[in-house]
Amino acid sequence: MPDITGEAIDKICTIEAKNRGMPTNILAPMYEAARKLTGGRPISMVAAEKLLGAIGKGDTVLVLTGAGLKPILPEGENDGPPGAAAIARALYRGLGAVPIYILEKHHAGPVVASSHSLGLMVKEFSEAKDYHLGAAMEYAPPQQDGVESWVKDVLERFNPKAIIATERIGPGKSGKLHSATGMPLSDFDPTPGAVVDIAPLVEEANKRGILTIGIGDHGNEIGFGAIYDTVAETMPKGDVLATTTATEIIFPVMMSNWGCYGIEAALAFLLKKPELMHTPAEEERMLRDCLAAGGLEAMYCSTGFLVDGLEGETSMACIQFLGNIVRKNLEAPTRGVAH
Repeated sequence: MPDITGEAIDKICTIEAKNRGMPTNILAPMYEAARKLTGGRPISMVAAEKLLGAIGKGDTVLVLTGAGLKPILPEGENDGPPGAAAIARALYRGLGAVPIYILEKHHAGPVVASSHSLGLMVKEFSEAKDYHLGAAMEYAPPQQDGVESWVKDVLERFNPKAIIATERIGPGKSGKLHSATGMPLSDFDPTPGAVVDIAPLVEEANKRGILTIGIGDHGNEIGFGAIYDTVAETMPKGDVLATTTATEIIFPVMMSNWGCYGIEAALAFLLKKPELMHTPAEEERMLRDCLAAGGLEAMYCSTGFLVDGLEGETSMACIQFLGNIVRKNLEAPTRGVAH
């Protein structure tokens, strides 16, 4: 039954609906390559099972997100923060975990707004850890030269049992971070420290045997190094933008939010708690709160009710469908009326 449910979840999360100006027909080959890493099983369900096996009550989970920079997306975008908030809430409510958002300071507003919108407060780590009052937040270093020492400090201070990276860009083979169209992010804003590569945190976690999960939509996000050759062959300028940073599990999806929602749904199914899934109404509120906090829609760089070019109602429908999949697969078997 888990794989039947996971199969349906994965299908919803990997529906491709993109403007022809963006890379198309890319999800299928990347998903198939990623699925080989899970033994051919649905990726959402394997990710949820791994999280259940790794995390106990009071354990910390690092949730990395944050894409976009000035001048076009000065506080980030609305693909990333909502998904991070949804999966953080599921881990908090379902497993008693302590989620810790990892991001730059200028990305904090949309993440906090998304988290608060779902009822998951963002507190000081001591309050989140000792009193189970919500999630916490850790800022990435303001300069690249501070990352190495920061990585060691973060892993020692928080002792995470898992790391989830969603819509968090990783370096290509040149060592540079690239957009989905292959442009170096430093071309958008060359200010030192404007773009910080925190992929070393995931790379060190891999070395230490910590569970790592990557979620993304174009292959330039942390985790896709696990299927580097497929990204390089599939994406336009793939050999340039494909990240070399791998995760144990990588989930290629239509948009990163949906990948988080898929794992949220799989957790709800495995825990037999369908209420862990947030509702379409909560999705609408969260998207609007994220936009209001500065997390702009990336396709048009606006406050329009869209995510990656799709109407916000599409994400609401995604949540409705995922919730139905969970609830129906948890219902007692019944026989329908013959027609």
